[in-house]
Amino acid sequence: MTEFDFAKQAQDYYSKAPVIVLGSGASVAFGIPGMGELAEYIKDNVDVSAIPRSETGSWSEFCGLLDTGIGLEAALHQVNFSDVATCLIIQSAWELINSRDENVYRSSISDRTLFPLGTMLSHMFKTSLVELNIVTTNYDCLAEYACDQEELHHYSGFSHGYTQRLAEPNFINCSRKVNIWKVHGSLDWFYCPDNETVSIPKSQFRPDNYQPQIVTPGVQKYQKTHLEPYRSIIGNADNAISAANSYLCFGFGFNDEHIQPKLLAKCKRDGAGIVIVTHTLTAQAKAIISDGNIRNYLAIERAQDDGHSRIYSSQAEEPFVVDGEYWSLNGFLQLIL
Repeated sequence: MTEFDFAKQAQDYYSKAPVIVLGSGASVAFGIPGMGELAEYIKDNVDVSAIPRSETGSWSEFCGLLDTGIGLEAALHQVNFSDVATCLIIQSAWELINSRDENVYRSSISDRTLFPLGTMLSHMFKTSLVELNIVTTNYDCLAEYACDQEELHHYSGFSHGYTQRLAEPNFINCSRKVNIWKVHGSLDWFYCPDNETVSIPKSQFRPDNYQPQIVTPGVQKYQKTHLEPYRSIIGNADNAISAANSYLCFGFGFNDEHIQPKLLAKCKRDGAGIVIVTHTLTAQAKAIISDGNIRNYLAIERAQDDGHSRIYSSQAEEPFVVDGEYWSLNGFLQLIL
């Protein structure tokens, strides 16, 4: 397969108005911490004195697991924390990610071309499309900032205003809209004392007695996402995935049960096309494209250096390397715009 051939394949899938799936790899390039850095920050910054005495052993066990190189999600699966300790972990994670997110936001004010995602969204709207869907496991607000860059309305489950309440998808009535389905919560979501989840955009502080509504990895992820607003958000994400004919995944590792089952079922059952663009394909992603059940796929990862990309395609017998930084979102735009 030649470079022209795989570019044509990318353009074909892109022309079908894909659902965009954003994983943590899509944010790491902007300085948003990955799981490794987040684990270290949580271990070093959680207020241990606030942990109930009955759980100090669990905390020591948790930190010991991290010290041995076990990942954050695996460690949180192995150690069962109470709601008090879990809240402390969530607050620590929120503090680090929120501070980095704020840095990105400030940069975006002076650089109106910061987000290639925004450039792509605007290009997609040059057709007859009036609605696009983004599904993401990320807590950060980079997708929202990308919409702002291009002066696009976005909806993530809440109303407008400084204090936003849950609202139905038809709440926003405009000519073009980007739905952002954040299945694990968002930095600007808070659970308040009157048992309601509200969104407070660009809040640089955590209001007293307000708990950040982000779902940490581990057992809590599966317990909490059965509740609102996660249940509705995941339901809407499922609907968007089920209705799509193609998918465009950036930095997504395919290790999240809230997104991939319906997506992969659509690819296997209906032959929907999928493009995966990432720095390094995870073992899960490689297994998915190599098991032979997905008929239409294109995966791009970094090869030996930034200027080369390794291509995996359902239209090629073997992976091959080409010149070009197509593994990054900015580089991928060169193929489709």
